[in-house]
Amino acid sequence: MKDFVQRWHLSAWDTGLMTAMLELGSLLGALVAGALADRFSRRQSIFSACVVFCIGSALQFVAQSPDHLILGRGIGGLGVGALSMLSPLYMAEISPPEVRGSLMALEQLAIVVGAVLGFWTGFFTRDVPGSASWRLPLGIQIIPGLLLGLGCMALPPSPRLLVQQGRTEEALRSLAKLRLRSGSDIETDPLLQIELLEMQVEAALIEQTSPPRSAVGSGKSGTLRGELRAWARLFSAKLRKRTLIGVMMMFFQQWSGINALLYYGPTLMRSLGMQGDAVTLMSAGGVGIVQFIAVLPAIVFIDRLGRRPLLRGGSLAMALSHLTIALLVRQYSGEWSAHTLAARISLACVYTFTAAYGISYGPIGWILPSEVFPLSSRSKGVALSTASNWLNNFLIGLLTPVFMERSASGTFLIFGVACLLGYLWSTYLVPETANVSLEEIDTVFGSSAGREDLALRRQIEADLGLHELVQRWAA
Repeated sequence: MKDFVQRWHLSAWDTGLMTAMLELGSLLGALVAGALADRFSRRQSIFSACVVFCIGSALQFVAQSPDHLILGRGIGGLGVGALSMLSPLYMAEISPPEVRGSLMALEQLAIVVGAVLGFWTGFFTRDVPGSASWRLPLGIQIIPGLLLGLGCMALPPSPRLLVQQGRTEEALRSLAKLRLRSGSDIETDPLLQIELLEMQVEAALIEQTSPPRSAVGSGKSGTLRGELRAWARLFSAKLRKRTLIGVMMMFFQQWSGINALLYYGPTLMRSLGMQGDAVTLMSAGGVGIVQFIAVLPAIVFIDRLGRRPLLRGGSLAMALSHLTIALLVRQYSGEWSAHTLAARISLACVYTFTAAYGISYGPIGWILPSEVFPLSSRSKGVALSTASNWLNNFLIGLLTPVFMERSASGTFLIFGVACLLGYLWSTYLVPETANVSLEEIDTVFGSSAGREDLALRRQIEADLGLHELVQRWAA
């Protein structure tokens, strides 16, 4: 946008900082939301995050200096980070296991739709005279923030959170609403009763197996010491593996290079020999469209095929795409006009990478962290995983312009190596969580310290009448 460039002459570092401030704010927002999500309802937390996002967006819209833009992006990032943690957490808690992956893949679809609309809005307003060319896109983003903030007031509360808080009757009513059952079905529908009892079993098991506060110092919930104790539990022997899976999933999602393409698409396209603003912008815009198309089959097949096969296949396809681009850029950079076939192959590899990401790392990056944590640590586990996403997103936004100035081929090589490491990680360290209820995830990890907890779970199930209810319904 000519007015933006002429108004503020930004260096590569300034550009990276302005881009990365959103991610830095999002990092903080995700961590703050993790502390508040259990204290308040998911709905209240989502509404508050929307308010913060709209304030940041409004500040960017009326910005009179680069500092205003940077501050607005940081404030808006607080809201974005909180929502990126709260949305998958809430969706995981209200979804039945057989369609949880597909429902949560819809979040990735919404992210991609937003990215596509944002890109093409900027594309079509780039020639508008004056500052309206960039103020319009920044102002339009307030609209979805307002819609989400108002719409979330109609959301039912999370039944799992209500169970954790001891509000069983409210949890049952919320569960009935989510499963489209009428009021008369609440007391008679065995599936509702079984699902509620499973949630109660999980909550009771967590309470009885958690270390007593005296063992780690008095730390009542809501106090600083209590919050630190809750965060420290993520790194205990029982949860360490799950925490690493959530954190590393987001690490590999970002270092696959997808946001480098979204943030600096035109710059990367020029490094592949694309000429002219319209050509480079449209080529970069195609990345979002391909990603949108690729997410659609993921919604259908992610629960049928499972998480691990998609992660492994996506990692290999992305790695091969990046490494091919790196070789071609190294060989033909500066001579693309004489090697149009190489330029077309590079562009095809960009789109192949994008499609592979859209069906693997894109949706699974948000699904997996929301599945692996037990109820008592789920909000903070998802928050820490989301914070990993935004921390690495921040680094990508900050470093990509610097990497591109040093070596375009080296930039693609870094992303290719990261994808290869992601393949090894998903092959040997990631368990399959598809079609497993959140209450049964413990068995996937051989948790919670094995046979003693399994015996305790069975005793709790018997005490709460789960076995009797299942036998009565089966008969």
